[in-house]
Formats: sequence, structure tokens, C-alpha cells
Amino acid sequence: MRKRQISTEDRLKLIVDSAEAKKAEDIEIMDLRDRTLIADYFVVCTGGSDIHIRSVVDGIRDTLADHGMKRSRIEGYSEARWVLIDAEDVIVHVFARDERKFYDLESIWRKAQAVLESERPAPVKEAK
Repeated sequence: MRKRQISTEDRLKLIVDSAEAKKAEDIEIMDLRDRTLIADYFVVCTGGSDIHIRSVVDGIRDTLADHGMKRSRIEGYSEARWVLIDAEDVIVHVFARDERKFYDLESIWRKAQAVLESERPAPVKEAK
């Protein structure tokens, strides 16, 4: 029997709940809808050590697999400094503390949003 496809919001909740259960730190959800086609959400969190980072990643992968998502791609697992989980429309970044501070994805995406909003054309006024 085939398991039903879970919604993006349900997948996001499963990922965040799993990261919390594995004691990931500083979990941040970034809503990317209407900003990019690569994903609807980024989840960014921190692990305290390479073992902790792998534990967070394993927990998320196992949770997704339990809900029928067997093919999530994972990059960076062996180094465990910045691990990326591609869970379709939710991308998870599990960082070591110094890597997260160095790359600062949250600021990059906030700046990108500000640029996009500043370049948005002004609304056209209707003629009376």
C-alpha cells in the first residue's frame, strides 16, 4: 500500500519537530515562497558537534522516511559542518556554529528580499 503524499506545511512541521526532538539549536524557518523556485522554505539550525549534527540529520531523514519520503538527498554528511537535506520543497541546513555564523544564510536571504521589494514596480494608478 502506497503512503499518501504529505503537504509542504506538514513536511515542514515534521522537520522542525524532529530537529527540536534532537535538540537542534536556533531553529529558524525562512519562507521563500514568492522569492525563489528552488524551495518554499529553508529550515536553518545548529548542532553543537559533528555527532550532534549527524544525529539531527538522521532524525529528520528517519522521520521523513516514516512518512513515505524515502528519497531526500543529503549533502555534507561525512564532514558534518554544513549538512543540506533536500526534502523537495523544504531545504534543511544543519550547521556547525562557526559555519552558520560565517555563511549567515539568514542575512543573505533578508537582504535579497529587501532588494526584490525595492525593485518591485510601483502600482499603476487607475485613470479617473
